[in-house]
Parts: sequence; structure tokens; C-alpha cells
Amino acid sequence: MVEFKLSIGDPKSGKTHQIAVSEENANSLLGKKIGDTIKGEAFDLAGYEFEITGGADYCGFPMRKDIEGPVRKQVLITTGVGTRNREAGIRLRRTVCGNTIHERITQVSMKILKHGKTPLGGAPAAEGEAPAEKPAEEPKKKEKPKKEEKPKEHSKEEKKAAPKEEKPAEKKAE
Repeated sequence: MVEFKLSIGDPKSGKTHQIAVSEENANSLLGKKIGDTIKGEAFDLAGYEFEITGGADYCGFPMRKDIEGPVRKQVLITTGVGTRNREAGIRLRRTVCGNTIHERITQVSMKILKHGKTPLGGAPAAEGEAPAEKPAEEPKKKEKPKKEEKPKEHSKEEKKAAPKEEKPAEKKAE
């Protein structure tokens, strides 16, 4: 059973939508490469057109456009997908996947090239109307805990004026 999680980026709104596909819909992705375009009808999204931008396999290794085939390799890389190298000129050996989608790929990243009539996120919008967006929630303000008030201490003058309790002197045993 082949199953993919699609991460579809929308360049217009800057949002990403996650969709899980399996069986027939997922089989339409097998053999496709990074950079290929796919019609939205393959995932029951009429009118959409997508471009594959990347993905990851079942172990989390990223797909790289410059590695041919459905393989996993260890390569020396300086920059790009699969590395976070911050120093110039340093090459690191990293494990990455090839650019072809196969059965062991679990996540596929795509971007929208052509929008359809219905929005990806929810209810269908009326024709010619922008999709309805949820109102932005106001961030909740954190309430500071109230400090407990300490009982006021008496000043030195008040202590002197107050009568002192005398303790009975203990008698020494003779």
C-alpha cells in the first residue's frame, strides 16, 4: 500500500496545506521527478496544477534534485538541500535521496502553479470571489501573578513602645 503526505505550498497566500493521499491517487506520483508538473485531478483537486519541489523518505532523508533515480546515497555537499553548513568551503558527507518518487518516499513537497475554483483549505468559494479566511485571533495576554502582600512590620519606635512579654526566669536547681 503506497501512501504519501503532500505538503502543498501556496505562493499567493504564503500558506502550506497538508493532504494525505493513498492507493490510486498515490500511484499517480510514482516515477515522477522533482520539477515535474502534475494535474490536480490526480488528487481530486479539479483545476489545480502543481510542481514537485522535493520530499523525504521514510527515514527523513531529503530528496535532492541533482541525484538521479530512486536511490539513497552519501554525497559530499557544500550547500543546498540536506546540509546546514555555515562555513564557506567546508564539504560534508550527507545521506540524501534521489530525485525520483518511489514507494519508500513518505512526504512530497509541491507548489501551486495554477489555482482551481475551490480553495484547498476548506469550504468552496463563490466564483470570482477570494476564499474566505478565518479572522486572525488576537494573541492572549499573559496575566502576571499577583504578588501576595506581606504584613507590614512595625517600625523600631513602635516596637520600643510596645510592652515586652517577660519570660519567667527559670530557677536554677540547687
